[in-house]
Amino acid sequence: MTIDTEITQTLEQMPVSLKQELLHYAKYLMANYSANESPQTQKPKKRRSGILQGTFVLPLADDFDEPLVVDEDRTYLK
Repeated sequence: MTIDTEITQTLEQMPVSLKQELLHYAKYLMANYSANESPQTQKPKKRRSGILQGTFVLPLADDFDEPLVVDEDRTYLK
C-alpha cells in the first residue's frame, strides 16, 4: 500500500470536522515548507571565536602577574 492510498483511505473514514482540521494543517505545512529550506540542506552555523572580546573585564588584582611568595612550609602567600 502506498502512502497516497493510505491517506485517501484514512480521509474517507474521517468526519467532516476532522477533514477541515487536516486541510488547515496541510496548508500550514505547505506554507512553512515552501518558505524555509528543508533541514537536510541547511548548513549549521559556525561559531565565531572572540565574539565577546572587550565586552567585559575580569576584576584582577594589580599584582596578578607578580610571582608568588613561597613560605617555608610550602604554603603560597602573597
